[in-house]
Amino acid sequence: QEAKGKDFLNLFSYTSTASLHAAKGGARSTTSIDMSATYLGWARKNFALNGFAETQNQFIQEDCIKWLKGQKGQSYDLIFMDPPTFSNSKRMHDVLDIQRDHAELIKLAMGLLRPEGKLIFSTNYRRFKIDLHLAEEYQVVDITRKTVDLDFKRHTKIHQCFEISVNSNG
Repeated sequence: QEAKGKDFLNLFSYTSTASLHAAKGGARSTTSIDMSATYLGWARKNFALNGFAETQNQFIQEDCIKWLKGQKGQSYDLIFMDPPTFSNSKRMHDVLDIQRDHAELIKLAMGLLRPEGKLIFSTNYRRFKIDLHLAEEYQVVDITRKTVDLDFKRHTKIHQCFEISVNSNG
């Protein structure tokens, strides 16, 4: 529903299930970024099985940080980011530590967000603490309770989720 008529970007997309949900919800386009050719292959198969063409649904195999830093002129209405807690993949330029690196990732992604858009940032790191300085630049709302599956209501620390948008005050 949230993606209807919007351009949707999925960072660290894995098998792109969030992109598939966006497409099923009526997204104008989806772009899925992940380093793994295997996962993106599964994503393509899932899209094909659900009757979605690749013309409006793009799959890009690349390091998300490198891809974000290289984008010029691209913009999206809705961005979903669910990075791993930690990654030292040989295909990445640097080691990713989500607690240390999330603010930079969010700022890079926010640079691609259209003025009325929103970024959904999700993490499974149980001890995650969002950088409070982000709230000085952006509107940051903890939406974890809305996003925890009913099967996990007793274990709400299974993940954390935030909706981030351009600060309407500044």
